Amino acid sequence: MMPRFIINKNAQANGDHEVHNANAGCDYMPQLVNQVDLGTHSSCAGAVAKARSQWPGSRINGCYYCSNSCHTT
Repeated sequence: MMPRFIINKNAQANGDHEVHNANAGCDYMPQLVNQVDLGTHSSCAGAVAKARSQWPGSRINGCYYCSNSCHTT
């Protein structure tokens, strides 16, 4: 089963909107009300690409804890 990803609609202090693996049990998942579903992807790279296509003006980043291979800042 491919993991499901979400993005936090609230930006971090540095302006990034973080992509989280919803199946990873991350301690840093945003509250449900602040989650936007990105669907299932084989890796966080696909989820980040989808998020960037939907919100081209936003800074998108993977969560350090549950999407580390996509974490850049």
